[in-house]
Amino acid sequence: MTTQTPDSRLASRAPEMLSVLRIVSALIFLLHGSQKLFAFPPTDQQPPLASLMGVGGVLELIGGLLLLAGLFTRPVAFVLSGMMAVAYWMFHAPGSLYPTLNGGDAAILYCFVFLYIFVAGPGPWSLDAMMRRR
Repeated sequence: MTTQTPDSRLASRAPEMLSVLRIVSALIFLLHGSQKLFAFPPTDQQPPLASLMGVGGVLELIGGLLLLAGLFTRPVAFVLSGMMAVAYWMFHAPGSLYPTLNGGDAAILYCFVFLYIFVAGPGPWSLDAMMRRR
């Protein structure tokens, strides 16, 4: 009989935690899109749809919903990771060298979380995993 160490017990939950990371990140991310497109949660900022911010809002909302469901996870995560890198360098970095001062810390974090999801996949709690099992 083998005994599990605390490390091995935690490691055995890693696939499910990958799904949790994807779901929570997607929920928060899609709120950025709904705020830009529908002013929900309420905001004074509602960019025109045909602007960079408007297109970003569409990608945030649709990409966030797809990531939330775990559908087309890898290509969506790749696109959103790139989008966040562009957003950081175009809109945040020119303001300051330091992410905590230029407001770009969330963009950097989303970029690398989405890059990780692109590499690691959606986790077991996803439509992608469900379709693979069939």
